[in-house]
Amino acid sequence: MNPSKETTVYVSMSADFLHAGHVNLIAHAAKLGRVVVGLMTDAAIQTYKKPSFLDYQKRYEVVKMIRDVDEVIPQKTLDYTENLLKLKPDYVVHGDDWKKGGLVETRKKVLEVLSLWGGQLIELPYTESISSTKIKREIFERNMTPYFRLKSLKELLRMGFPLRAMEAHNALSASIVDAAHTHREDGTRKSFDALWFSSLTDSASRGKADVEIVDLTSKLLTIREMLNVTSKPIIIDLDTGGTIPQFVESVKSLESIGVSAICIEDKTGPKLNSLYGNSVAHFQDTVENFCEKIALGKRAQISEDFVLIARVESLVLGKGIEDALKRALAYVEAGADMILIHSVSSKFEEVDQFCQLFREKKRTPLVAIPTKYNSTYEAQMFASGVDMVIYANHLLRSAYLAMQETAKTILQFDRSLEAEQGCISVDQLLKFGESVLERIR
Repeated sequence: MNPSKETTVYVSMSADFLHAGHVNLIAHAAKLGRVVVGLMTDAAIQTYKKPSFLDYQKRYEVVKMIRDVDEVIPQKTLDYTENLLKLKPDYVVHGDDWKKGGLVETRKKVLEVLSLWGGQLIELPYTESISSTKIKREIFERNMTPYFRLKSLKELLRMGFPLRAMEAHNALSASIVDAAHTHREDGTRKSFDALWFSSLTDSASRGKADVEIVDLTSKLLTIREMLNVTSKPIIIDLDTGGTIPQFVESVKSLESIGVSAICIEDKTGPKLNSLYGNSVAHFQDTVENFCEKIALGKRAQISEDFVLIARVESLVLGKGIEDALKRALAYVEAGADMILIHSVSSKFEEVDQFCQLFREKKRTPLVAIPTKYNSTYEAQMFASGVDMVIYANHLLRSAYLAMQETAKTILQFDRSLEAEQGCISVDQLLKFGESVLERIR
Protein backbone atom coordinates (compact mmCIF):
# COMPACT_ATOMS: atom_id res chain seq x y z
CA MET A 1 0.00 0.00 0.00
CA ASN A 2 1.26 3.49 -0.86
CA PRO A 3 0.06 5.76 1.91
CA SER A 4 -1.23 9.17 1.01
CA LYS A 5 -0.18 12.12 3.12
CA GLU A 6 -3.70 13.43 2.61
CA THR A 7 -4.94 10.46 4.65
CA THR A 8 -4.82 11.17 8.38
CA VAL A 9 -4.21 8.38 10.89
CA TYR A 10 -4.66 9.08 14.59
CA VAL A 11 -2.82 7.09 17.27
CA SER A 12 -3.29 7.84 20.96
CA MET A 13 -0.74 6.77 23.55
CA SER A 14 0.82 7.72 26.86
CA ALA A 15 4.33 6.62 25.75
CA ASP A 16 5.68 6.58 29.28
CA PHE A 17 7.87 3.68 28.18
CA LEU A 18 8.24 3.09 24.46
CA HIS A 19 8.53 -0.57 23.50
CA ALA A 20 8.14 -2.78 20.43
CA GLY A 21 4.34 -2.75 20.74
CA HIS A 22 4.26 1.05 20.32
CA VAL A 23 6.69 0.98 17.40
CA ASN A 24 4.69 -1.74 15.61
CA LEU A 25 1.47 0.25 16.10
CA ILE A 26 3.01 3.41 14.62
CA ALA A 27 4.63 1.49 11.75
CA HIS A 28 1.26 -0.01 10.80
CA ALA A 29 -0.41 3.40 11.01
CA ALA A 30 2.27 4.86 8.72
CA LYS A 31 1.28 2.38 6.01
CA LEU A 32 -2.16 3.98 5.98
CA GLY A 33 -1.22 7.65 5.81
CA ARG A 34 0.05 10.65 7.77
CA VAL A 35 0.47 9.70 11.45
CA VAL A 36 -0.69 12.09 14.14
CA VAL A 37 0.05 10.91 17.69
CA GLY A 38 -2.30 12.16 20.39
CA LEU A 39 0.05 12.11 23.36
CA MET A 40 -1.76 11.83 26.68
CA THR A 41 -1.07 14.75 28.99
CA ASP A 42 0.05 14.04 32.56
CA ALA A 43 -3.44 14.90 33.82
CA ALA A 44 -5.09 12.58 31.29
CA ILE A 45 -2.89 9.64 32.31
CA GLN A 46 -3.76 10.19 35.96
CA THR A 47 -7.46 9.67 35.20
CA TYR A 48 -7.08 6.03 34.21
CA LYS A 49 -3.84 4.65 35.64
CA LYS A 50 -0.88 5.49 37.86
CA PRO A 51 1.03 8.74 37.10
CA SER A 52 3.65 8.62 34.35
CA PHE A 53 7.32 8.43 35.28
CA LEU A 54 8.17 11.00 32.59
CA ASP A 55 6.37 14.32 32.25
CA TYR A 56 4.61 15.36 29.05
CA GLN A 57 7.48 17.40 27.61
CA LYS A 58 10.00 14.55 28.00
CA ARG A 59 7.59 12.07 26.42
CA TYR A 60 6.85 14.54 23.60
CA GLU A 61 10.54 14.90 22.77
CA VAL A 62 10.89 11.11 22.48
CA VAL A 63 7.76 10.47 20.40
CA LYS A 64 8.41 13.25 17.87
CA MET A 65 11.79 11.63 17.07
CA ILE A 66 10.15 8.42 15.84
CA ARG A 67 10.63 8.21 12.08
CA ASP A 68 7.03 7.36 11.15
CA VAL A 69 5.45 10.07 13.32
CA ASP A 70 4.45 13.19 11.38
CA GLU A 71 2.92 15.25 14.19
CA VAL A 72 2.44 15.06 17.96
CA ILE A 73 -0.43 16.85 19.67
CA PRO A 74 -1.67 16.73 23.28
CA GLN A 75 -4.66 14.58 24.16
CA LYS A 76 -6.03 16.26 27.28
CA THR A 77 -8.54 13.62 28.35
CA LEU A 78 -9.10 9.89 28.08
CA ASP A 79 -11.95 10.77 25.70
CA TYR A 80 -10.64 11.17 22.13
CA THR A 81 -13.56 13.34 21.00
CA GLU A 82 -11.91 16.77 21.07
CA ASN A 83 -8.96 15.71 18.91
CA LEU A 84 -11.05 13.56 16.57
CA LEU A 85 -13.46 16.41 15.83
CA LYS A 86 -10.52 18.72 15.19
CA LEU A 87 -8.62 16.34 12.87
CA LYS A 88 -11.44 14.22 11.40
CA PRO A 89 -8.95 11.38 10.76
CA ASP A 90 -9.60 8.70 8.18
CA TYR A 91 -8.34 6.06 10.61
CA VAL A 92 -7.76 5.54 14.32
CA VAL A 93 -5.27 2.77 15.10
CA HIS A 94 -5.26 1.04 18.49
CA GLY A 95 -4.45 -2.32 20.05
CA ASP A 96 -7.39 -4.70 20.49
CA ASP A 97 -6.86 -4.89 24.26
CA TRP A 98 -9.39 -2.12 24.90
CA LYS A 99 -12.31 -4.32 23.90
CA LYS A 100 -12.53 -5.23 27.57
CA GLY A 101 -11.60 -3.52 30.81
CA GLY A 102 -11.70 0.14 31.77
CA LEU A 103 -11.44 1.53 28.20
CA VAL A 104 -14.55 -0.12 26.76
CA GLU A 105 -16.58 3.10 26.94
CA THR A 106 -13.71 5.10 25.45
CA ARG A 107 -13.61 2.71 22.48
CA LYS A 108 -17.38 2.96 22.06
CA LYS A 109 -17.20 6.76 21.94
CA VAL A 110 -14.39 6.64 19.34
CA LEU A 111 -16.55 4.48 17.07
CA GLU A 112 -19.49 6.87 17.49
CA VAL A 113 -17.44 9.94 16.59
CA LEU A 114 -15.69 8.28 13.62
CA SER A 115 -19.07 7.32 12.17
CA LEU A 116 -19.89 11.02 11.73
CA TRP A 117 -17.59 11.21 8.66
CA GLY A 118 -17.04 7.55 7.83
CA GLY A 119 -13.72 7.13 9.62
CA GLN A 120 -12.50 3.63 10.47
CA LEU A 121 -11.09 2.04 13.61
CA ILE A 122 -8.19 -0.33 12.92
CA GLU A 123 -7.43 -2.67 15.84
CA LEU A 124 -4.19 -4.61 15.97
CA PRO A 125 -3.50 -7.69 18.11
CA TYR A 126 -2.18 -6.59 21.49
CA THR A 127 1.45 -7.49 22.16
CA GLU A 128 0.86 -9.75 25.15
CA SER A 129 4.51 -10.22 26.08
CA ILE A 130 5.22 -6.49 26.33
CA SER A 131 3.52 -4.09 28.71
CA SER A 132 4.50 -0.68 30.01
CA THR A 133 2.74 -1.63 33.24
CA LYS A 134 5.00 -4.68 33.62
CA ILE A 135 8.04 -2.54 32.85
CA LYS A 136 6.95 -0.05 35.51
CA ARG A 137 6.52 -2.88 37.99
CA GLU A 138 10.07 -4.08 37.42
CA ILE A 139 11.40 -0.56 37.78
CA PHE A 140 9.43 -0.14 40.98
CA GLU A 141 10.82 -3.35 42.45
CA ARG A 142 14.40 -2.46 41.61
CA ASN A 143 14.54 1.31 41.82
CA MET A 144 11.87 2.69 44.17
CA THR A 145 14.42 4.61 46.19
CA PRO A 146 13.52 7.24 48.80
CA TYR A 147 14.26 9.95 46.22
CA PHE A 148 11.70 8.61 43.74
CA ARG A 149 9.16 8.17 46.52
CA LEU A 150 9.39 11.60 48.09
CA LYS A 151 9.15 13.61 44.87
CA SER A 152 5.89 11.97 43.78
CA LEU A 153 3.59 14.41 45.61
CA LYS A 154 5.36 17.46 44.22
CA GLU A 155 4.99 16.00 40.73
CA LEU A 156 1.25 15.54 41.24
CA LEU A 157 0.93 19.12 42.46
CA ARG A 158 2.76 20.37 39.36
CA MET A 159 0.13 18.70 37.17
CA GLY A 160 -2.42 21.08 38.65
CA PHE A 161 -5.46 18.85 39.06
CA PRO A 162 -7.29 18.28 42.39
CA LEU A 163 -5.96 15.55 44.67
CA ARG A 164 -7.53 13.34 47.31
CA ALA A 165 -5.76 11.54 50.16
CA MET A 166 -7.00 8.82 52.49
CA GLU A 167 -5.93 7.98 56.02
CA ALA A 168 -3.82 4.88 56.60
CA HIS A 169 -2.41 3.73 59.94
CA ASN A 170 -0.53 0.52 59.08
CA ALA A 171 0.61 -1.56 56.12
CA LEU A 172 -2.77 -3.29 55.74
CA SER A 173 -4.71 -0.03 55.47
CA ALA A 174 -2.00 1.46 53.22
CA SER A 175 -2.36 -1.42 50.77
CA ILE A 176 -6.15 -0.98 50.80
CA VAL A 177 -5.78 2.71 49.92
CA ASP A 178 -3.27 1.84 47.21
CA ALA A 179 -5.64 -0.64 45.58
CA ALA A 180 -8.92 1.28 45.99
CA HIS A 181 -10.38 2.61 42.74
CA THR A 182 -13.58 2.94 40.77
CA HIS A 183 -14.31 3.61 37.10
CA ARG A 184 -16.65 6.32 35.93
CA GLU A 185 -19.01 5.79 33.02
CA ASP A 186 -16.52 7.45 30.66
CA GLY A 187 -13.88 4.90 31.62
CA THR A 188 -11.72 7.24 33.64
CA ARG A 189 -10.20 5.81 36.79
CA LYS A 190 -10.87 7.38 40.19
CA SER A 191 -8.53 6.57 43.05
CA PHE A 192 -6.70 8.13 45.98
CA ASP A 193 -3.60 10.10 45.07
CA ALA A 194 -1.83 9.97 48.44
CA LEU A 195 -1.90 8.46 51.91
CA TRP A 196 -2.33 10.48 55.11
CA PHE A 197 -0.59 9.01 58.18
CA SER A 198 -2.84 10.45 60.86
CA SER A 199 -1.65 11.19 64.38
CA LEU A 200 -5.15 10.44 65.66
CA THR A 201 -5.52 7.02 64.02
CA ASP A 202 -1.91 6.05 64.72
CA SER A 203 -2.43 6.82 68.41
CA ALA A 204 -5.84 5.14 68.53
CA SER A 205 -4.55 1.98 66.83
CA ARG A 206 -1.97 1.76 69.63
CA GLY A 207 -4.66 2.23 72.29
CA LYS A 208 -3.41 5.69 73.21
CA ALA A 209 -4.95 9.15 73.34
CA ASP A 210 -4.06 11.64 70.60
CA VAL A 211 -1.99 13.91 72.84
CA GLU A 212 1.38 13.76 71.05
CA ILE A 213 2.83 10.98 73.21
CA VAL A 214 3.83 8.53 70.43
CA ASP A 215 7.43 9.39 69.56
CA LEU A 216 8.86 9.51 66.06
CA THR A 217 10.98 6.39 66.59
CA SER A 218 7.81 4.37 67.20
CA LYS A 219 6.09 5.90 64.17
CA LEU A 220 9.03 5.20 61.85
CA LEU A 221 8.62 1.42 62.01
CA THR A 222 4.98 1.69 60.92
CA ILE A 223 5.79 4.25 58.20
CA ARG A 224 8.51 1.99 56.76
CA GLU A 225 6.06 -0.92 56.64
CA MET A 226 3.58 1.28 54.78
CA LEU A 227 6.23 2.39 52.30
CA ASN A 228 6.84 -1.26 51.45
CA VAL A 229 3.29 -1.81 50.18
CA THR A 230 2.50 1.35 48.24
CA SER A 231 4.06 3.56 45.60
CA LYS A 232 1.74 6.47 46.44
CA PRO A 233 3.12 9.50 48.26
CA ILE A 234 2.75 9.47 52.04
CA ILE A 235 1.99 12.59 54.10
CA ILE A 236 2.86 12.43 57.79
CA ASP A 237 0.80 14.27 60.40
CA LEU A 238 3.44 15.48 62.88
CA ASP A 239 1.07 17.33 65.25
CA THR A 240 2.93 20.47 66.40
CA GLY A 241 6.28 19.08 65.30
CA GLY A 242 7.59 19.36 68.86
CA THR A 243 10.35 21.81 69.69
CA ILE A 244 12.30 23.36 66.83
CA PRO A 245 15.31 21.01 67.31
CA GLN A 246 12.95 18.01 67.42
CA PHE A 247 11.19 19.17 64.29
CA VAL A 248 14.41 19.66 62.35
CA GLU A 249 15.50 16.11 63.21
CA SER A 250 12.07 14.79 62.18
CA VAL A 251 12.40 16.47 58.77
CA LYS A 252 15.77 14.80 58.22
CA SER A 253 14.57 11.37 59.34
CA LEU A 254 11.35 11.33 57.32
CA GLU A 255 12.85 12.79 54.16
CA SER A 256 15.64 10.19 54.23
CA ILE A 257 13.19 7.25 54.05
CA GLY A 258 11.12 8.69 51.21
CA VAL A 259 8.19 10.40 52.91
CA SER A 260 6.74 12.99 50.51
CA ALA A 261 5.35 15.53 52.96
CA ILE A 262 4.92 16.45 56.59
CA CYS A 263 2.21 18.53 58.20
CA ILE A 264 2.58 20.58 61.38
CA GLU A 265 -0.12 22.60 63.14
CA ASP A 266 0.39 26.01 64.70
CA LYS A 267 -0.40 24.97 68.28
CA THR A 268 1.84 24.34 71.26
CA GLY A 269 1.77 21.59 73.85
CA PRO A 270 0.22 19.93 75.63
CA LYS A 271 -1.37 19.15 72.26
CA LEU A 272 -5.02 18.06 72.17
CA ASN A 273 -6.90 16.91 69.07
CA SER A 274 -8.56 19.77 67.17
CA LEU A 275 -11.85 17.85 66.91
CA TYR A 276 -12.42 18.51 70.62
CA GLY A 277 -13.10 22.08 69.50
CA ASN A 278 -13.36 24.67 72.26
CA SER A 279 -14.51 22.10 74.83
CA VAL A 280 -10.86 21.88 75.89
CA ALA A 281 -8.09 24.45 76.15
CA HIS A 282 -5.85 24.80 73.06
CA PHE A 283 -2.75 26.96 72.88
CA GLN A 284 -1.80 28.52 69.56
CA ASP A 285 1.82 29.29 68.75
CA THR A 286 2.92 32.82 67.94
CA VAL A 287 3.21 33.66 64.27
CA GLU A 288 6.90 34.48 64.73
CA ASN A 289 7.78 31.21 66.45
CA PHE A 290 5.85 29.05 64.00
CA CYS A 291 7.40 30.87 61.03
CA GLU A 292 10.85 30.21 62.47
CA LYS A 293 9.98 26.52 62.82
CA ILE A 294 8.86 26.41 59.17
CA ALA A 295 11.96 28.21 57.93
CA LEU A 296 14.37 25.97 59.85
CA GLY A 297 12.49 22.86 58.74
CA LYS A 298 12.76 23.91 55.09
CA ARG A 299 16.44 24.69 55.55
CA ALA A 300 17.02 21.20 56.99
CA GLN A 301 15.61 19.34 54.01
CA ILE A 302 17.89 18.20 51.20
CA SER A 303 15.50 17.75 48.28
CA GLU A 304 13.48 20.59 46.76
CA ASP A 305 10.66 18.07 46.28
CA PHE A 306 10.01 17.51 49.99
CA VAL A 307 6.75 19.23 50.95
CA LEU A 308 6.01 21.06 54.21
CA ILE A 309 2.34 21.66 54.99
CA ALA A 310 1.47 24.33 57.55
CA ARG A 311 -1.84 23.74 59.31
CA VAL A 312 -3.74 26.82 60.46
CA GLU A 313 -5.88 26.30 63.58
CA SER A 314 -7.42 29.78 63.88
CA LEU A 315 -10.91 28.69 62.80
CA VAL A 316 -10.85 25.80 65.27
CA LEU A 317 -9.96 28.21 68.08
CA GLY A 318 -12.66 30.72 67.13
CA LYS A 319 -10.18 33.44 66.13
CA GLY A 320 -11.86 34.06 62.80
CA ILE A 321 -10.99 34.20 59.14
CA GLU A 322 -8.89 37.37 59.39
CA ASP A 323 -6.49 35.76 61.87
CA ALA A 324 -6.37 32.56 59.78
CA LEU A 325 -5.56 34.54 56.64
CA LYS A 326 -2.84 36.59 58.35
CA ARG A 327 -1.17 33.45 59.64
CA ALA A 328 -1.46 31.54 56.37
CA LEU A 329 0.18 34.35 54.39
CA ALA A 330 2.99 34.59 56.94
CA TYR A 331 3.56 30.82 56.82
CA VAL A 332 3.83 30.93 53.02
CA GLU A 333 6.42 33.70 53.26
CA ALA A 334 8.34 31.57 55.77
CA GLY A 335 8.54 28.73 53.23
CA ALA A 336 5.44 26.53 53.67
CA ASP A 337 4.68 24.62 50.44
CA MET A 338 0.99 24.07 51.24
CA ILE A 339 -1.55 25.49 53.68
CA LEU A 340 -4.05 23.26 55.50
CA ILE A 341 -7.01 25.26 56.76
CA HIS A 342 -8.78 23.35 59.51
CA SER A 343 -12.30 23.77 60.85
CA VAL A 344 -14.61 21.93 63.22
CA SER A 345 -17.75 23.56 61.83
CA SER A 346 -20.35 21.28 60.29
CA LYS A 347 -20.69 23.72 57.41
CA PHE A 348 -18.15 24.55 54.70
CA GLU A 349 -18.86 28.31 54.63
CA GLU A 350 -15.95 29.59 56.73
CA VAL A 351 -13.41 27.40 54.94
CA ASP A 352 -14.91 28.54 51.64
CA GLN A 353 -14.55 32.21 52.62
CA PHE A 354 -10.97 31.68 53.75
CA CYS A 355 -10.03 29.92 50.50
CA GLN A 356 -11.49 32.66 48.33
CA LEU A 357 -9.68 35.42 50.26
CA PHE A 358 -6.43 33.46 50.24
CA ARG A 359 -6.70 32.83 46.50
CA GLU A 360 -6.86 36.58 45.89
CA LYS A 361 -3.32 36.83 47.27
CA LYS A 362 -1.54 33.48 46.78
CA ARG A 363 -1.53 30.42 44.52
CA THR A 364 0.06 28.21 47.17
CA PRO A 365 -1.82 24.86 47.26
CA LEU A 366 -4.59 24.57 49.86
CA VAL A 367 -5.64 21.48 51.82
CA ALA A 368 -9.00 20.75 53.47
CA ILE A 369 -10.03 18.01 55.92
CA PRO A 370 -13.85 17.74 55.74
CA THR A 371 -14.33 15.44 58.75
CA LYS A 372 -16.96 17.73 60.25
CA TYR A 373 -18.40 19.30 57.08
CA ASN A 374 -18.75 15.87 55.49
CA SER A 375 -21.86 16.70 53.45
CA THR A 376 -19.74 18.94 51.22
CA TYR A 377 -18.87 17.41 47.85
CA GLU A 378 -15.30 17.43 46.58
CA ALA A 379 -16.34 19.49 43.55
CA GLN A 380 -17.49 22.31 45.80
CA MET A 381 -14.21 22.31 47.72
CA PHE A 382 -12.14 22.22 44.54
CA ALA A 383 -14.19 25.07 43.06
CA SER A 384 -13.43 27.10 46.18
CA GLY A 385 -9.69 26.79 45.57
CA VAL A 386 -8.85 23.66 47.56
CA ASP A 387 -6.13 21.58 45.87
CA MET A 388 -6.23 18.51 48.11
CA VAL A 389 -8.96 16.89 50.20
CA ILE A 390 -7.87 14.57 53.01
CA TYR A 391 -10.18 11.92 54.48
CA ALA A 392 -8.31 11.84 57.75
CA ASN A 393 -9.64 8.99 59.90
CA HIS A 394 -12.27 6.95 58.07
CA LEU A 395 -10.51 3.62 57.58
CA LEU A 396 -9.75 3.11 61.25
CA ARG A 397 -13.22 4.27 62.28
CA SER A 398 -14.86 1.79 59.91
CA ALA A 399 -12.46 -1.02 60.90
CA TYR A 400 -13.23 -0.46 64.59
CA LEU A 401 -16.96 -0.74 63.95
CA ALA A 402 -16.56 -3.93 61.89
CA MET A 403 -14.26 -5.62 64.43
CA GLN A 404 -16.58 -4.69 67.29
CA GLU A 405 -19.55 -6.22 65.45
CA THR A 406 -17.63 -9.44 64.69
CA ALA A 407 -16.60 -9.86 68.33
CA LYS A 408 -20.20 -9.34 69.53
CA THR A 409 -21.58 -11.78 66.93
CA ILE A 410 -19.26 -14.60 68.03
CA LEU A 411 -20.20 -14.00 71.68
CA GLN A 412 -23.90 -13.99 70.80
CA PHE A 413 -23.95 -17.30 68.86
CA ASP A 414 -21.11 -19.19 70.60
CA ARG A 415 -19.56 -19.92 67.21
CA SER A 416 -18.05 -18.00 64.29
CA LEU A 417 -20.35 -19.07 61.42
CA GLU A 418 -22.62 -16.02 61.69
CA ALA A 419 -19.61 -13.69 61.72
CA GLU A 420 -18.27 -15.01 58.41
CA GLN A 421 -20.50 -12.74 56.30
CA GLY A 422 -18.56 -9.74 57.56
CA CYS A 423 -15.13 -11.28 56.90
CA ILE A 424 -12.99 -11.99 53.89
CA SER A 425 -12.27 -15.68 53.40
CA VAL A 426 -9.20 -17.33 54.92
CA ASP A 427 -7.96 -18.05 51.39
CA GLN A 428 -8.18 -14.36 50.54
CA LEU A 429 -6.27 -13.50 53.69
CA LEU A 430 -3.54 -16.03 52.89
CA LYS A 431 -3.19 -14.64 49.36
CA PHE A 432 -3.26 -11.03 50.50
CA GLY A 433 0.47 -10.65 51.05
CA GLU A 434 1.24 -12.34 47.75
CA SER A 435 -0.95 -9.88 45.85
CA VAL A 436 0.25 -6.62 47.40
CA LEU A 437 3.22 -6.12 45.06
CA GLU A 438 1.04 -6.91 42.06
CA ARG A 439 -1.46 -4.27 43.14
CA ILE A 440 1.23 -1.63 43.55
CA ARG A 441 1.43 -1.50 39.77
